[in-house]
Amino acid sequence: MIQKSKKILIIGHVWPQPNATAAGEHMLHLIHFFKNFGYQLFFVSAAQQPDNYKIFSELSIDTAVVAINDATFDRLLLEYEPNIVLFDRFMVEEQFSWRVKKICPNAIRILDTEDLHFLRKQRQKQLNTTGDILLTDDAKRELASMYRCDLNLMISLKEMEFLKTTYNFPDQLLHYIPLLSDFIEEDTFNSFENRRDLVFVGNFLHNPNWHAVQVLKREIWPLLSKQLPDVKLHIYGAYATEKNYQLHNEKQGFLVHGYVKDIETVLQKSRLLIAPLYFGAGQKGKLLKAMQCGTPTITTTIGAEAMQFDKLWPGVIVDSVKDFVAQTVLLYKSVDQWNTAQKSIPDLVNTHYLFEKHYQVFKEKLEELTNGIIAHRNSNIIGQILWHQSMRSTEFMSRWIIEKNKH
Repeated sequence: MIQKSKKILIIGHVWPQPNATAAGEHMLHLIHFFKNFGYQLFFVSAAQQPDNYKIFSELSIDTAVVAINDATFDRLLLEYEPNIVLFDRFMVEEQFSWRVKKICPNAIRILDTEDLHFLRKQRQKQLNTTGDILLTDDAKRELASMYRCDLNLMISLKEMEFLKTTYNFPDQLLHYIPLLSDFIEEDTFNSFENRRDLVFVGNFLHNPNWHAVQVLKREIWPLLSKQLPDVKLHIYGAYATEKNYQLHNEKQGFLVHGYVKDIETVLQKSRLLIAPLYFGAGQKGKLLKAMQCGTPTITTTIGAEAMQFDKLWPGVIVDSVKDFVAQTVLLYKSVDQWNTAQKSIPDLVNTHYLFEKHYQVFKEKLEELTNGIIAHRNSNIIGQILWHQSMRSTEFMSRWIIEKNKH
């Protein structure tokens, strides 16, 4: 069993904000996992902490702001002596892992990938051009980071399969923890008659979301609003700027609201969530959130790729603008089809996304790693090679920056 005295250090890319991003909510789920396992937690980040940030104080978790290329981080490691270090995305692993390996060589190193960043970037490029995703510099960089870690947390089974079949990436370095949900009871959702209008949700800093909003504004809504003249489209998302609000048009029924704290209430009153996502990776938090609120969805193949199981989907998956408009109109108006879509939600969520199910599997994986870390690392030949070669340059560059800053 995992001892309660054990410690985990989480190095965040940003300070998680679960009401603003799916990544923030996912990080909070992982934190609850570790707290329930009996770990003492310490969260640090080089990012600026948001104003009035209270999430960790409410959870009684110690925090600190750390600096990149600064030896004070070594002292933090020496004092805290973590048993596990969790890197929040591969960029953080690049910045801090060599220090962790040097000061705490026995600490288990885990990378929370969130999604495959190189896959998302290449899909964005392929909207306008064709290109190979296999050997891009971004792919090499991210894969190297994953090999250097003892375990990589993945939110998409599709991406796990992609890694294994395309790159022969070792299965023992991957562990699946998707976006998670509590158990959903049947017949607890708002009905078709008690809902109206369409909604899109997604933080505006995330390129796939901003692109989807532009597609809605320029291509889909001009056609859709003619067929649903009394319907409005509501756009919600954190980090909205003037550029985003410029798309707001009351007369057209295209309403850009920006951030809303209680997105669940919005979704529970909306008849459909529409998400024309044409690039991206990982899972889409907006789609799971819609399911949790009993709201059917219309999305694309990319949108649903990591979330559809046995062809079960609470809504429609289409890719062309013409089909997207037609299916949205049909599902918005058809009580029978809408009810069928909503009724499929509990089975999908309760089978694949339950917190308790993934909690137990992850607990067993951590115990396995803890008891067999030496053999586990010895089997990761490529990881050993990368530690011997590539990260030395990162270490020496960091040391050079430290010396330079002294003068």
